[in-house]
Amino acid sequence: MRAVVLQHEAHEGLGLFEAALAAEGFSFTKRFRGVDHHDLEAELVVIMGGSMSVTDTSAHPFLQDELAFLIERLALNRPCLGICLGAQLLASAAGSEVTRGKNGFEVSVGPVRWTKAGLEDPVLAGVRPKSTVAHWHEDTFTPVPGATLLASTDRYTQQAFRLGDSFGFQFHLELSGDAWAAWVEGAKDELELYEKDVTGLAAQASRLRSAEAENRAVIERLAHHFARRART
Repeated sequence: MRAVVLQHEAHEGLGLFEAALAAEGFSFTKRFRGVDHHDLEAELVVIMGGSMSVTDTSAHPFLQDELAFLIERLALNRPCLGICLGAQLLASAAGSEVTRGKNGFEVSVGPVRWTKAGLEDPVLAGVRPKSTVAHWHEDTFTPVPGATLLASTDRYTQQAFRLGDSFGFQFHLELSGDAWAAWVEGAKDELELYEKDVTGLAAQASRLRSAEAENRAVIERLAHHFARRART
């Protein structure tokens, strides 16, 4: 089974998803800021995060290629997993509008609330009503046509959705505490421009480490879902 990973930044890889998907028998084909039409038939496509916005197609023409690819992929009913920018691209491909969030830059390790539908979802079943995850985004999207809303935060309602066998997560479920600390260190100049407390954000890595076992369990259930879907 092959998982195609659409990556937009060198440091934004599969994270905790890599081991979980590999354990289910997936091999990986990585594409950096581009797509290959032959990947339409891959058992899974994972779309990672990035610093750009979905609408930045003039500065980043590859985004238009990815959107067209995802529109076709969804039409074929082939499973996708979108994370942060990846979730926004998947939402846009399904007919949602992606915009700059009115409630500002959401960057923290903090809770996400699973909706009633999220708690009852057969893949996510067993998750606690709230999970501690990494948030790092400025954009958001309107409700995804035909999708089920799975999770929200106080700041942004659209945090996770399911569309058929595909899932989109606005938050970074893939990040470990160590990865979060590295992200904060690497982006400290940008964070200071936003007047964020870099030291305080770095300290939040401990919260993510404490939540890692629970988040891994969710990731493993998702990986099993994609493997089962591929085998059938």
